[in-house]
Amino acid sequence: MGRDDHGSASPLLVSTKEYFDEIVTDAFEKRKLKTYPLVKGYIVELLEFYVPAANLFDELDSSGRRVQGTLAETMLKAQSADALVKIELLKKLGDRSLYISGFFGDSLQRKLVDLDYYADMGGMAYGQLAECVREDTLSKVYREIARRFSEFAEILTYISSRAQLHNEENIMRLFETYARTGSELAREKLIEKGLVPADHLPLKKPQ
Repeated sequence: MGRDDHGSASPLLVSTKEYFDEIVTDAFEKRKLKTYPLVKGYIVELLEFYVPAANLFDELDSSGRRVQGTLAETMLKAQSADALVKIELLKKLGDRSLYISGFFGDSLQRKLVDLDYYADMGGMAYGQLAECVREDTLSKVYREIARRFSEFAEILTYISSRAQLHNEENIMRLFETYARTGSELAREKLIEKGLVPADHLPLKKPQ
């Protein structure tokens, strides 16, 4: 923990998890949606996972470039996989469908594979996940997301419109830079992009 010139503890930068907790809570309140706390926590983890845009691309093509496997291909692989791999693939399919539906829904409307397709595939994946996992709490979370997929996608759309996170592949670096060095430039960029209100990101002296 950093200290100021008088030896007292300097204010700590809010963590990315704390930040996402805040904006997810705010989004549910603004959209007047209610759900289980565990579902909100799941959405927070989803946002954290996709901060590095590379996590949307998990396969390599013949030239070595990272690409997305299609939803249909992922579902087909899941149906023929053993139990553990099936759970992993279904989760990947559900999570990706939910994130893309929320953050890139507008662009999907102009494509052959539209928003309804992502909602159908994502809802199906989460529904199957609910039947595959042994933990009752996880099953409850997946069943809730499957049942209300479009509502939770709207939560992500609201967050996207507020923070424009999908346009910032390196936003985590801004948080890390500010936390490590106290960079005023990093602080200003975080505030400028609406990622953290000014009064929630205290001025921190470089260490």
